[in-house]
Amino acid sequence: MQYRRLGKTGLKVSEISLGSWLTYGGYVEEQKAVASIDKAYELGINFFDTANVYMRGEAEKIVGKALRKYPRSSYVLATKVFGKMGDGPNDQGLSRKHILEQCDASLTRLGLDYVDIYYCHRFHQETPLEETLRALDDLVRQGKILYIGVSEWTAEQISEAVHLADKKLLDRIVVNQPNYSMLHRNIEAEIIPVSEKHGIGQVVFSPLAQGVLTGKYKKGEQAPAGSRAAQKDLNLSRLLTDDNLDKVEQLKSVAAEEGLSLAQLALAWILRQENVASTLVGASRPEQLEENVKASGITLSKEALDHIETILSV
Repeated sequence: MQYRRLGKTGLKVSEISLGSWLTYGGYVEEQKAVASIDKAYELGINFFDTANVYMRGEAEKIVGKALRKYPRSSYVLATKVFGKMGDGPNDQGLSRKHILEQCDASLTRLGLDYVDIYYCHRFHQETPLEETLRALDDLVRQGKILYIGVSEWTAEQISEAVHLADKKLLDRIVVNQPNYSMLHRNIEAEIIPVSEKHGIGQVVFSPLAQGVLTGKYKKGEQAPAGSRAAQKDLNLSRLLTDDNLDKVEQLKSVAAEEGLSLAQLALAWILRQENVASTLVGASRPEQLEENVKASGITLSKEALDHIETILSV
């Protein structure tokens, strides 16, 4: 496993990290979830990601319980705040009240004194940005969080937050968590340049386009039993276009030429970006991690990168 600095910080995270969205506390039973976390740790993954809204806190409980057997200094843990955690008017968003209350609730569920990274899960139009940044700065000063992150913010929102933090002498955002894959390249135009300018690293989610870039879905064929597509997942349906499936078929030949699986090719392609510190993968079974971690440290040839670009730009 290779490790990279998170933005301009001194923190080093594994190039492959393990997420818990849609899995732990949900359709993956706890025993398999814990086994996947243990396998990830064994394979050199030191970076684990969860959120308060994942199964309304259940994912945090499982992740915290699984990691408790390891020295706290040996892993980096991230969680998030923003989403709806109750029925009250203040049970979501990025108000000072919600941030402080949810940080304490997350720490209780995780069974920890602090989290390494605390993300604003989305931007909140209803809360003044300074209120949000001051609340996060207070949590840093209290030692409850070590680094501040955001997820799915625009380049303009990130820039505004950086400038405001500098002006008010508040702790800065150091990491952004966007959706990024061969089939979703939105961050390349603005997010990466702005992040590089301000020393912010990317930790990307959905690098395999929710399984489309594993090659398990084929044009004109029924989705495999038990897959998300078979369960009529609407978000996945938007990715399962004939155009995307044609690209996947062509990408398989590139992967074969490089001696990689399609998933490994997709992950190595993401890690070609120096601004990307880590790419999140999900795992419902420990064996899936064995394949994914092999993407760490791979440098794709110029010929392969050019071929991939030709396929994706059509």
